[in-house]
Amino acid sequence: MSNQRAFIFANGILAQSDWLKTTLSADDVLIAADGGLNHLQALGLVPQLLIGDFDSVTAEQVEWASAHGSQIERYPVAKNETDLELALKAAQKLGCKEIIIVAGLGGRLDQTLGNLSLLRLAELQASNVRFEDGNEEVFLIRGKAEITGQAGDVVSLLPLWGVVTGIVTENLAYPLRGETLYPEETRGISNVMNTTTASVSINNGELLCVHTHNPLSLMEQ
Repeated sequence: MSNQRAFIFANGILAQSDWLKTTLSADDVLIAADGGLNHLQALGLVPQLLIGDFDSVTAEQVEWASAHGSQIERYPVAKNETDLELALKAAQKLGCKEIIIVAGLGGRLDQTLGNLSLLRLAELQASNVRFEDGNEEVFLIRGKAEITGQAGDVVSLLPLWGVVTGIVTENLAYPLRGETLYPEETRGISNVMNTTTASVSINNGELLCVHTHNPLSLMEQ
């Protein structure tokens, strides 16, 4: 499965799922992190792997997944890792270099913050990992990154884990030219894409990028 793309379904909020119909391909690896199985079943999909302590699924659901060919990896409830962390490490061991986490945001704040911190796992530094729910994508910027979307999309750059220096942006309405962002300040919130692509580069540190697709349509929902 080396170099395949993995979609990990977590047990958070999936506001809308239409985007998955045009994004998923037959070669993608589908992983359910415990209650993420609920989202996959709602979509009529079967994961290749169901992993976790299974406190968010029923025994019948686990049996259903197994009967449909899913590999089952059960862990004790009293463990050091969340189900999503176990799923991310499993995807990495499979050799998946692109990992999209679905329904990994929303719900409990502690879970959301912990999920975002998982982007910094040492095992994932060579992989392209991001959260995606159809409305927002969230990923970690180290060095340089390109953002693809539409003019008017909102891009927030958050230095959550320390001071970030030498930030240079292209094609954002409020440019940064070798500047510094601090975790206790909010300067990086709500920038706007001028075109369909933008770029961000940094000299030192890590930025959490939150890219909101078509924010005007979200306001109308």
